[in-house]
Formats: sequence, structure tokens, C-alpha cells
Amino acid sequence: MIILVINPGSTSTKVALFEDEKRIIEKKIDHSREELSAFSSIKAELPMRIDRVREFLDENETAPEELDVIVARGGMLPPVRHGAYVIDDELVETLLHRPVEQHASNLGAGIAQAIAREGGGTPAYIYDSISVDEMIPHARFSGIKGYDRTSFSHALNARAVARAVALRESFDLLKSNVIVAHLGGGISMNLQSNGEIVDVVSADEGAFSTERAGGIPIYQAARIAREQGADALYAYEIGEGGFTSYLGTNDARKVEQRAAEGDDYARLVIEAMGYQVAKAIAGLATVVNGKVRAIVLTGGMSHIKRLTNAIEERVAFIAPVFIMAGELEMEALAAGAYRVMRGEESASMLGYHVK
Repeated sequence: MIILVINPGSTSTKVALFEDEKRIIEKKIDHSREELSAFSSIKAELPMRIDRVREFLDENETAPEELDVIVARGGMLPPVRHGAYVIDDELVETLLHRPVEQHASNLGAGIAQAIAREGGGTPAYIYDSISVDEMIPHARFSGIKGYDRTSFSHALNARAVARAVALRESFDLLKSNVIVAHLGGGISMNLQSNGEIVDVVSADEGAFSTERAGGIPIYQAARIAREQGADALYAYEIGEGGFTSYLGTNDARKVEQRAAEGDDYARLVIEAMGYQVAKAIAGLATVVNGKVRAIVLTGGMSHIKRLTNAIEERVAFIAPVFIMAGELEMEALAAGAYRVMRGEESASMLGYHVK
């Protein structure tokens, strides 16, 4: 079974060909600032991104009609359940014209649909959208009526690494509670209880990251808005906060190097990040009365031992800590599509499962 995997990001599109669950070839297609500056919006990039994926297939002598299934990263949909969704006109239109938030992942379904049509109607799906939302009612309260908490987390990678740890440690993920912390450009955490994501700590309410401020105290946020403006406040949440604000760089490797070379402030900032992550993990553990089978640290920054040590030393009393460095997004997408095609999972239609 030949599977095309498509994973759009803000400045790149990752593509891969899998045979069943084995990767044949993968490529990161970079999009320069100059290339992207020609477009007035994210959705306007769609034809360009489709062309780049076509070029990838041509380079690897694979025609669209030779593909058995196409799977793309799911974007900012209205709240949906985990798993696969059929890519149809309604789903593509929602992601391009009515997404909950603007995000490059919204383009994945449109790219997949175009390639699928060229293949004569190849099955196409998204899997584990960013907006997977299975939160329990108690978790939705923000403190302000009409402004509920929403479930945005790195659901795709978080569910993949939880599945991998459960398989390795021989426990049933559908009968267990697992907390996953994704340590990347944004830091998010989720609690998976009996296979569902019942609560999250999203990137804008938890720990600061390499370039995001995380959960800014509300009085400080109001002060920033008064003194610097709402745009500046927003910028701290999408690129000007975290390491960038404290240390002048969003490169975690450089920050770790500075700490290793004796920069006490860099060391303190890394440890403070770990401190905040640990607090959030402990908070999620209370949702299931501390009955947690495993805590998993994943994402690019989970390579940094100074950070993972700072987290583990504070949360190991809750449950065993497992480090799954990097991310498994491409593998998770391919595996999800493979299970659907084999009849092990079913795919939903957007219109019937929006919460």
C-alpha cells in the first residue's frame, strides 16, 4: 500500500511516501520568506504548495494514480474527535475559509484533495487534527461566560507517542491515563484518559517556550496591552516571548550551549521552563486523582537533558517518565491512514461529528 503523507508548516511542507508503515522517502520542502511574501493570506498559498507536492512526486517517479491513499495533517477545524476524517469539499472549504484560527496546517486537506483528484479519486483523509476536543465539561470553564477554554494541543504527535509507550510498556492505552508534554516551539500538554484527550494545557496558557510567552499573568497582560498595544501582546505569544525575550534567541541548542559554558542566567531560564512544565503536568494529574500510568516528554526540546531532568525530578513521584525525543507526526499520519484502509479504524465525515 503506497501512502502519501502531507504535513504543511508555516515555512515548510513535509512530504513522504510510505509503503504500508515503512517510510520510503521523506522531504522537507522549504518556503523562503521571499516566496511566502508574494501571498496575501495563508489560503492563497494553496496552489503553490500543491505544485511543490507534485514536484516531489515527479522527483520520485510516482504518479498520483499509483497512490493507494493520501493523508494530511488536520488543521484548525471546529472541535472534532480524534482519528480520521474524510477529506471532502465541506472539510476543505471549512479549513480554507472558516477555520477557527489561521494556520498553515489548514492547507493540508486542500493539497491532498487536489492530488487525490489527479489520481482519479484516491481516498484521502486528515488524522488527529490540531483541534481534537474531547474535554470533560469541568475543563471548559475559563471564568468568563461565553469564552470557554478550547482544546488546542499537539494531538497528532501526543497520541502517537502515547501509543508507542503503551506498546513498549505493555499496557492498554484505552484503559489508562497518560500525560504527554510536547516541548517544541510551542509547549502544550494533554491528558489522555481511556484513549480520549479530556483536558489540555495549551501553548498560550502553560509554560513559556523558545518563542512563546505561555500563560501571561492577566494583570501583566493588561499592562502590556496598555503600554505596548494589543499587537505587541499577541506578538509575545507567537514569536517574541520565551527564550527570545529572555535571551535574544529562539534557538534552544544555543541556549543549552550557553548554559553548559557557564551562563548562569541561561541555565536558570531553562530550569524555569522545566519548572513551569512540571507544574502544568501535576495540575493535569489531579483531573484523574493522580492515577497516571505514564508521563511522556516529546518534541524537539526533549533532546535537552537539562530541561527534561528539571521536569522529571519534579513529576517522577506521579508516574514513570518516558522521553520520546523529536516527533512522530509523519509516522502517525501514515499509520492512521494504514489502519483506516485495513478496516481497523473508521473515518468520520466532518458534518456529522463537529462537537
